[in-house]
Amino acid sequence: MALYDPSLEKDNCGFGLIAQMEGQPSHKLVRTAISALDRMTHRGGIAADGKTGDGCGLLLQKPDSYLRIIAEENNFKLGKQYAVGMIFFSQDPIKAQSAQDIVNKELAQETLTVAGWRVVPTNTDVLGPIAKDSVPNIQQVFISAPAGWRERDIERRLYIARRRIEKQITEDKDFYICSLSTQVMVYKGLCMPADLPRFYLDLADLRMESTNRISNMSVPPALFNQHTTALATCSTIPLFGAQW
Repeated sequence: MALYDPSLEKDNCGFGLIAQMEGQPSHKLVRTAISALDRMTHRGGIAADGKTGDGCGLLLQKPDSYLRIIAEENNFKLGKQYAVGMIFFSQDPIKAQSAQDIVNKELAQETLTVAGWRVVPTNTDVLGPIAKDSVPNIQQVFISAPAGWRERDIERRLYIARRRIEKQITEDKDFYICSLSTQVMVYKGLCMPADLPRFYLDLADLRMESTNRISNMSVPPALFNQHTTALATCSTIPLFGAQW
């Protein structure tokens, strides 16, 4: 039992996939995924406040055109090959800065360049009091890779960096890497499924388009090979018990 860590346990109360077979990005697919998630509300738990769920989220193909617009608006210089990380930080500015410094250091160790950090726009008014009390500082990191690198090599380096980051930040229970990839992004939180696009304003932005194709990606225990397509995961995901 000394080797068992119960914090590693994860499960889904519901899971859904939607595919765009032609590979044409559209905001309609994002809305459809959110609608599917909303229809699975009965599969998750709801706190006594009626507004705090036990976790829900979407796994989307990286919305390239939208992210490049965001990068331009924030004066980030992205290369042809780039990744985006969705990361939860502590609301304590000292802890958050310490964790961010470690992220920057480990990405640089893998010859990856941090183009910039973005505070993800959110609306906490839609959260219940339980979720609002524990809402993290949610940020995105934009990462450029050297020209000529293969996507699978970038993914490998991102994985190595992520593992080293997580090994170093063990005492800060608010720190969590939702996603760190050239291919996909995750939006999730302790809100009701219908409120996810109201909380994450990105999801309501009409410029947010996705085909949600997942290729060359290993997701234990399943392997999504090159020609596998998927749109979204609709799931209840408990994070750190009653926290995010």
